[in-house]
Amino acid sequence: MSPSGLSALSPFEALAAYEQRSLAHAAGAPEQIEAPGLWRGIGFRLRDRHFVSNIADVNEILTLPALTAVPGARGWLLGIANVRGNLVPVVDLYEFVAGHRSAVGETTRVLIVRQPGGSVGLLVDELFGQRSFSQEQIAAAVGEIDERYARYVGENVQSGEILWGLFSMGELVRTPEFQQAAA
Repeated sequence: MSPSGLSALSPFEALAAYEQRSLAHAAGAPEQIEAPGLWRGIGFRLRDRHFVSNIADVNEILTLPALTAVPGARGWLLGIANVRGNLVPVVDLYEFVAGHRSAVGETTRVLIVRQPGGSVGLLVDELFGQRSFSQEQIAAAVGEIDERYARYVGENVQSGEILWGLFSMGELVRTPEFQQAAA
């Protein structure tokens, strides 16, 4: 028997054992542990700017899925993706906010955000995973000076060498421009 103890099991038994180990591990997963006094979010990058959105606003993270173009749509609406049977519009977030197309590469990801009427995918240049900020960091936050982002970023929080803009997905999906994708 191998060190994992799974080689003597049938394929079904091995999968069942993996599932049991996975479920046992999930109970103490860090994302489920409450950390009083910490604000948690998902960090991402648009060109040279770092942002973080509330962890509750991002439902899922994907690599760029296959897209079907939408005739008559604005340029920032990249297309529609089939995500497990659900049609999800995918928006180039940088093009929507700054007016310039994102370069798609190996680090490009799509953040799935729930909005009224369904979900929307937001293309970002890179994902940094979960970020946490203390109440002291939040209290020392500075305002947004770049007018392109000011509507969605109320504050910027310093963490080490990086200034993270607190990006409000709620503000983004409520803006009339975002809701009107027809050209």
